[in-house]
Order: sequence, then C-alpha cells, then structure tokens
Amino acid sequence: MSLDLPLIWAGLIAVAILAYVILDGFDLGVGMLFPLFKREAERDTLMNSVAPVWDGNETWLILGGGGLLAAFPLAYSIVLPALYAPLTLMLLGLIFRGVAFEFRWRTTRWKAVWDWSFAVGSYIAAFTQGIALGGLIQGIKVSGRAYAGGWWDWLTPFSLATGLALVLGYSLLGACWLIIKTDSEIQARCYSLARRLALGLVVMIGLVSLWTPFLDPRFFARWFHWPGLALTAPMPLLVLAAAWALWRGLQDKRREKQPFLAALALFVLSYLGLGISFWPLMVPPDITIWQAAAPDASLGFLLVGAVILLPVILGYTAYAYWVFRGKVDKNAGYH
Repeated sequence: MSLDLPLIWAGLIAVAILAYVILDGFDLGVGMLFPLFKREAERDTLMNSVAPVWDGNETWLILGGGGLLAAFPLAYSIVLPALYAPLTLMLLGLIFRGVAFEFRWRTTRWKAVWDWSFAVGSYIAAFTQGIALGGLIQGIKVSGRAYAGGWWDWLTPFSLATGLALVLGYSLLGACWLIIKTDSEIQARCYSLARRLALGLVVMIGLVSLWTPFLDPRFFARWFHWPGLALTAPMPLLVLAAAWALWRGLQDKRREKQPFLAALALFVLSYLGLGISFWPLMVPPDITIWQAAAPDASLGFLLVGAVILLPVILGYTAYAYWVFRGKVDKNAGYH
C-alpha cells in the first residue's frame, strides 16, 4: 500500500500554518496592544513577554511557505501573484517589528519611533494576513496553470472582514497571553481588554462563517447538505462552548491560563471549519491537492527531510517556552 504523499504534505503544511497562527498570533497581538500602554516600564514588560520566543514562532511561517513552494509548486505559482500586495506588506510589517525588538533597546532618542514600528508592523502583518486569507477563500481566477485575475482581486468586502477578524483574534490572544505572563495593573488592564476583544471576535467569527458558504456553491453544499452536514453541524456548538469557556475564564481570575487556551480553541475550530470548506482544494475554486502537488519522487525526498527537521523545531520551541515560563521579571533587561 503506497503512501498518499500529496495528502501527507497537505497535512504537514496545514499543521505548520496553524502552528504559526497560534504562536506568532499572540506576539503580534501583544504588538497591537502596545500603544494602549503608555508608561515605558509597561512597554518594556510587554515586549519582554514575547522577546524570548517571537523569532522561533516565525519559523513556522518559513516552514509553511517553503513547504508550499517545494511540495505544491503549482499552488505557489498561482497564489503568490494573486496575493503579491498583501503578502509583501505582511513581510514588511514583520521586518519592521523584528528590527524594533533590537533597536528599541539600543536608543533613547528614537525609542518612540521603534515603539510605533513595533505596533504598526504588528497591525500591518495581522491585517494583511487576514486579507490574504480572505482573498484565498473567495477564490482565485486561473487560466490553464497560471493566475488570470487582476491586481486588486484580493481587495473585497469579504477579505477586509477576514482582515479585521484576524486583528481582533490576534489581539485577544495577545491579551490572554499577557494575563498569564504579567500581574497587577497590566494584568487587570488585559482582563478588561480581553472581554471586549472576545465579544468582537465571536461576532466576526459568526459573520465570516455565515458569509463563507455563499462564496461558492460547493462550500454551501458542504455546510448545509448531507453528508457534509454530519461534520459541520457540531461546529457552531463547539465554537459556542469555547466562547463560553473563554468568558468564564475572564471572569474567574484564579484561572489565568483558561482564557488563553479557550482563545486557542476558537482559532483551532475556525481553522477546522475552513478545512471542511476547502477539502480537497488547494487553491479554490478548482485546483485540488493532487493537481497542485509535485511528483511523488520529489515529495518522498522532501518528506525524509521533514521527518528529521520537524522534531528539532518542535523540541527547540518546547524548550524555549519551558525555559522562559512564568511571569515576566519587571527588573530584567531585554532577553
């Protein structure tokens, strides 16, 4: 029995993207919350809460993008030109916030500039990721094996809605992360922010979830016709359960980790819902996983490298989070 290598690689890339969204999502969220904290000591604490792990978190973005290029070159050659503008802005945002981590601690005169670079870069990266996601979900025009759409096809009301949803979601993850990593005034402020962000995110999840099935008849059939209904029917109930757990965690301050875990559950459930809509497409509306895949010989060779590389990345990530567990030391310098 031979392995379905395209399916295996689709699963690996899906896991890498989800890991990036979960891990880099909260540190982008911390950056977006940055302007709401005015005192320099508070901003130092916020930045130190993610300083030890932010660069490792972005490893998953490289793995997902590189894996797409290597394993699904047709999908890469179509998606990249379709989403050039938002993806370019996303990379510029990530660059500016990455530079800000280092430069902010090396200057006094220009510290305010790097504070804004950290915050604005985080907003740009989060919003353009959401726009790119919306542009992919709504479908990409293809002729033969090439992108056939225009320069602005990605910019629609739906993609703007997904961009806003991701900004709210990442900000919520950031607030919940700070609840775990901080105490006193910062933590109290984050509890208050998280409650408002949670309400906004649940509303946006509902809006995008109701909108998505009407973008493509196959999405509609998957969500509202049998046998797809067997998979989709429990999803709204699970989302409501996760939202309830999030809200309860934000009311009971003895459970500092519950809001973060519940917010992660909302992201995972939304991601699963997206997967249900997409299956078996790699590039909606017509390119499937198997059509977009590289030859099996190439996928098999790449899989050997992935089997070696993934445990290393997972081990490094777990070790970094273990070493820097606990509350942020307010008197510590930049990690």
